[in-house]
Amino acid sequence: MSDRTAYLSAAEGLRANPGQWAAYESRGHCVVLAGPGSGKTKTLTTKMARLLAEDVAEPRGIACITFNNECARELENRLSDLGVEAGGRVFIGTVHSFSLTQIILPYAKVAKLGLPDEFTVAAKSERAQALRIALEAIGENPESLGAWEFRMNDYRRKILDRNSRDWLEMDPGLARLAEAYEEQLRVMHLIDYDDMPLLALKALRENEWLRSALLAKYPVLIIDEYQDLGSALHRMVLGLCFTAGLRLFAVGDPDQSIYGFNGARPDLLRRLSERPGVETVRLRLNYRCATRIVAASGTILGEARDYEAVSGAPPGEVYFHPLWGRYEHQATTLINELIPQALARHPQLRLGDVAILYPAAWLGDTLIPAIQQAGLPYIRTDNNALYPRSSRLMQWLEQCAKWCCGGWHAGTPLFSRLASDGRRLFSEIIQSDEQTTDFHRQLISKLWATRDETTSLLQWLVDLRTHLLAPLGGKCSELRDELTTLAQFIDRISPGGDSHGMCLGDLAGQGEGPGSLNLSSLHSAKGREFALVFMFGIDVGRLPRAGDMERELAEARRLFYVGLTRAKTEIHLVHTNGRASEFVRELQQRIEAGT
Repeated sequence: MSDRTAYLSAAEGLRANPGQWAAYESRGHCVVLAGPGSGKTKTLTTKMARLLAEDVAEPRGIACITFNNECARELENRLSDLGVEAGGRVFIGTVHSFSLTQIILPYAKVAKLGLPDEFTVAAKSERAQALRIALEAIGENPESLGAWEFRMNDYRRKILDRNSRDWLEMDPGLARLAEAYEEQLRVMHLIDYDDMPLLALKALRENEWLRSALLAKYPVLIIDEYQDLGSALHRMVLGLCFTAGLRLFAVGDPDQSIYGFNGARPDLLRRLSERPGVETVRLRLNYRCATRIVAASGTILGEARDYEAVSGAPPGEVYFHPLWGRYEHQATTLINELIPQALARHPQLRLGDVAILYPAAWLGDTLIPAIQQAGLPYIRTDNNALYPRSSRLMQWLEQCAKWCCGGWHAGTPLFSRLASDGRRLFSEIIQSDEQTTDFHRQLISKLWATRDETTSLLQWLVDLRTHLLAPLGGKCSELRDELTTLAQFIDRISPGGDSHGMCLGDLAGQGEGPGSLNLSSLHSAKGREFALVFMFGIDVGRLPRAGDMERELAEARRLFYVGLTRAKTEIHLVHTNGRASEFVRELQQRIEAGT
């Protein structure tokens, strides 16, 4: 199937949905407000393929900014299925990656950003060192480093103009700390992740030629998950799209904005959709959730929505489970009774179709003894997982492990995808044809020699790190923290570590699989879907948290909504008897009242 045939075929699948077709047919600035399960990724990727084929002539391309590396990978895979590969004419990455690779690295000196001639991205330990020195310089106690870092970075994200009265007066202590910290980073020839969008915004604001250069390279700017990306990106969009002339195609849902602690502001997407000259399209049909789940989720927002399940959707069900005892005791009931009962109702489903979602990672810890006693395989996605699911390097290593554990039988196409993903991962160093060929040779040599799922994972990773990952990744600015994540994981699977003895097959199974129970925080579950969802620990003081103010309460409600809308067929709300969250009580009352 040719590239053109592929996207035209996919487009035919959009025609029956008025919202999806309107987004596909849009010609100017367009904002797509996409409800849960509304097919927004299919719409977005089909639109991107069309833009490249019909609207953007070579060598110009398009840039797509998304929330995290997992979102970027999903878009890359969907585009690949349409015959479009990321790289070259297509940038897909986070706002930090866009800021670093498209603005800061190529133009820092000529844009006069005040950076050292040679700089790199600070690793976690270097950020901590710079913050400790900055705290001592302003006479503050550096012992509570994590709390200081959170407050400082929140201040940096909220107030973008360093010359404004707000920056100087809202919290003078935090302003002094941020300035001392950034000064220390520069002394160390470093920038950090929060620097990236701030420096990019400064460069764009002060250099009209830079805005013109980006227009020449990327006449179309795509933004996915706009509601989660914060003020700095919003300012970039206003300058690039409404001043410099880039065409905007933005997709998001204010109702699913759940990252306020990272600077996300759902109001920015609403304001963008109301700008003159912007076509706003709503995707209101839910292809994921059963009718009763769509109805239940619609009642919890507190504002009217006209979302509906697609015609022919099953009725589905919402269950409430008040359980007695500590969470560990409730976990035993959940694992040994509730999940088996749900699977018995749906014999076509497997354990991999089941997810347990919870408000905080420590609640996930309480599930583990019951799961292990039942002998169930599981995949965990939260802050206490074996490694962060957002790690691009670890995700790539998972795919390499799957290739070694039988994936190689698929032949060339699968290895080509591995090699392509690897080249993008190490793109700062792999640039010439000779370097690409050498990387392919080394990769196939290492993987072909270890096609055995019983291979020691420790041995496999140490060998791969020594001979391939460290020599390449050590020269890539964006991978310094990724290599630290790998080192921490290697420590955990080494003798004396809490996961010693893992084999290669264990890493291959860490991605989504049909035979493993899914454990995830509510935040980490965003963007995913499961047939059967159990929301666990939904108690008073857990969601919303005790002491949440109005803004945090609104976000907690959206988080509850996100959890509900992960479910296709059944949603189960598990809480301590007599201590149900106000959201659970509210939903149960409305369902019982038939509203």
